[in-house]
Amino acid sequence: MIAESKERTRIAITLGDPNGIGPEVVLKCLDDPLVMKRIDPVVIGPGKVLQEHAKALGRRPPVLIENMNAPIPKRGIRIVNTSKEQQVVVEMGKLTPQAGSMAMDAVDEGIRLARQGEVRALVTGPISKLAIVRAGYNFPGHTEYLAKKTGVKDQVMMMVCRELRISLATGHIALKRVSERLTVNGLVAKLKRVRASLIRDFGILRPKIAVLGLNPHAGESGVLGNEEKEVIIEAIKDAGNRGIIALGPFPADGFFGSGQYCGYDAIMAMYHDQGLAPFKILSFGSGVNFTAGLPIVRTSPDHGTAFNIAGQNQANEGSMVQAVLQAAAIAEQRQTSQ
Repeated sequence: MIAESKERTRIAITLGDPNGIGPEVVLKCLDDPLVMKRIDPVVIGPGKVLQEHAKALGRRPPVLIENMNAPIPKRGIRIVNTSKEQQVVVEMGKLTPQAGSMAMDAVDEGIRLARQGEVRALVTGPISKLAIVRAGYNFPGHTEYLAKKTGVKDQVMMMVCRELRISLATGHIALKRVSERLTVNGLVAKLKRVRASLIRDFGILRPKIAVLGLNPHAGESGVLGNEEKEVIIEAIKDAGNRGIIALGPFPADGFFGSGQYCGYDAIMAMYHDQGLAPFKILSFGSGVNFTAGLPIVRTSPDHGTAFNIAGQNQANEGSMVQAVLQAAAIAEQRQTSQ
C-alpha cells in the first residue's frame, strides 16, 4: 500500500475516451486549488493523450511523473501510463474502437489500484458506450462493468449533488423493458443497498428514502397501471419490515415540482430518465455519478464525452471537480465508519 501525501487523499482519475472532453476536464480540474489541497491525484491513461489535449488547449504540456512515490514538480502530474506511445492515436471528436479500448484499459488499471489499496477512490472520466462496444466490451457503461469486475450484483447508480441523491431501480436498459425488470425482491434489494450506502458513505444514521411511482400519477389506484399496487407498494412494505424507512410511491412530476424532494435523504426513481432528467435540471453541471454498493469508492462527472466540443477549450470542469471532491469525502467517511 502506497503512502499518501500528508493530509491529502490519494485518488485515481481515468482520462475517459481520449477523443472526448475527459482529458480536458481532468487538466482543468487539476488546476483547481481546492482539489489539489484536498487530494493527491493519480491520473490513469496514455500520457500522450494528456499532452495532445494540453497542446490543443494552448497549454504548456504537463510534466508527467510515472513514479508513484516521487515528489511532483510544479506543472507536474503523477500518471499511470496504460498504453505505449506508438499505439496511441488521438482523433479529437471522433468515435473509434481504439479510443474505447484505451478508455477501458485505464478503468481496469484504476480498479486494480483501488482494490489493492494503492488509491482510496476511483474517479472515471466519460466514455462512449458505442466506442467500448465496438472495442469488444459487452457492457452498456461504467456502472455495469465495475459491478462485474468487483463481483457485485446489486450495485445502484446514485446521482449526487449536495443534499440531493437520486438512485435508480433500473439502469441502462430500454424503456419498454423497465416494467418487466421491476420486482418486489429486486426493488427491496436496491433499497437495502441505498440505505447501507447512506449510512456508510454519507454518515446518515437513519436515512429516509422517497420512492417514485412508475406510471403517471403513480398509477392513479390502478387506472393508469398496476405496477404501483403489485410491485412498488409491496416492496415499500417489505422494506419497512426490514427497518428501511421508505415512503411512497410518489408521482414523479409533482414530487419534484413541489420541492418534496428536499425532505428526503435519497430518492429511488424507477428508470433512468425519470431520475436523471430532474437531477440534471437541479444540479446545474455540478452533479456526480456515484456507484453505491461497490467494495471500492467510484464516482464520475454527470456528463458524457461531448465529442462535438473536444479539443476546443469549451468543456466545463465543474462536474469533474465535484466528482473528485465527492470521492475523497466518501473515502474519508468510509474510513471513519470502519
